[in-house]
Amino acid sequence: MSRIDFKAEAAALRDEMVARRRDLHRHPELAFEEVRTAALIADELRNLGLEVQTGVGRTGVVGILEGDQDGPTILYRADMDALPIQEENDVDYASQTPGVMHACGHDGHVTIALGVAKLLVRQRRQMAGRVKFVFQPAEETGAGARAMIDDGVLIDPAPDVTIGLHLWNPLSIGQVGIAEGAVMAGSSIFQIIIQGRGGHAAMPYTTIDPVVCASQVVMALHALVGRRFNAMEGAVVLSVTSLETSSKAYNVIPEQVEIRGTFRTFDAEASRQLEQYICETTESLCRSMNCSVKVRVDHQTFPVVNHPEMVARLRRLFGRMIGEDRLDTNARTMAAEDVSFLMNDRPGVYFFLGSSNKDRGLNYDHHHPRFDFDEDALPLGVALMSAALADFVLNDGE
Repeated sequence: MSRIDFKAEAAALRDEMVARRRDLHRHPELAFEEVRTAALIADELRNLGLEVQTGVGRTGVVGILEGDQDGPTILYRADMDALPIQEENDVDYASQTPGVMHACGHDGHVTIALGVAKLLVRQRRQMAGRVKFVFQPAEETGAGARAMIDDGVLIDPAPDVTIGLHLWNPLSIGQVGIAEGAVMAGSSIFQIIIQGRGGHAAMPYTTIDPVVCASQVVMALHALVGRRFNAMEGAVVLSVTSLETSSKAYNVIPEQVEIRGTFRTFDAEASRQLEQYICETTESLCRSMNCSVKVRVDHQTFPVVNHPEMVARLRRLFGRMIGEDRLDTNARTMAAEDVSFLMNDRPGVYFFLGSSNKDRGLNYDHHHPRFDFDEDALPLGVALMSAALADFVLNDGE
């Protein structure tokens, strides 16, 4: 463990970080529109003396902090984008962009990463290796990580290890969730288009009703998980989230119904199986009701899987910093994260930083229009992440 008191150093940055986070919160930007955010990040990294690349994955930014000695490359990823949500918080730093807000903590992720860069640049002479700071766009759409990979973010230099964190309101301020194995689900979406033969609602016998067929399909899809998967062998969830007909008239049986939804699993093989079951079940039902059907499944993200040895290493480190009783070693969620693409085929760890404070009313869920978090999480996040990175690249580490 590094002898540097990162908690004290991070605490000294608190006011600066709060101001930056609130500025970012006032000016949220949607996926691949993070122009202002990216410019702010790039300017700060250049001022710190990092080698900076912009336009990586359209609006992404990469900053490389090179140590004076050779060693491993550690990729640290922070996401930047906001959500298409109208903010309902009555605070002076509320979003100034109608219909857009940081409702998931990405403004905090950017702030923490910049704080980490500021602390670690002071240790450049003691560094053996490098930290690759990756500020990623479009996490909320599941497209940003792949866009950055297409632009070469995983090469030159290729990372040996990937690390990231997520502010997490299911955990209270001061807690850290760090479990081994799958901690976030792989996310897939599906679209089912059922084609019948429309007609007058008063004469349904002259039609092939796709609405009735779609109703049967929805019920069958929701039965798939409980009837095809062993509940003891891993989490699987499927939700139909949208139904849309080709006609909105009350007295018309439509030609077509579109069904949309999502499913999440902790296992890539389970995702492939569920895709097969969706196709087979839907095609069989539609055929039995004389409807034609097209099914499309898109696997947007892999499960986020933490490497056991890295988890054990960071648990020891974090336990010494904040106390082992503050570590939740079973923290998992069916939410998804495209950081999984940056962790695929290399050791990685993604941990949850507790950020809620019930006493202050800061306990709304992520993606809620009143989401906010306790800003005391910012210096704690900087301290923990700085120590984690230092443990890999400082020559006085373990």
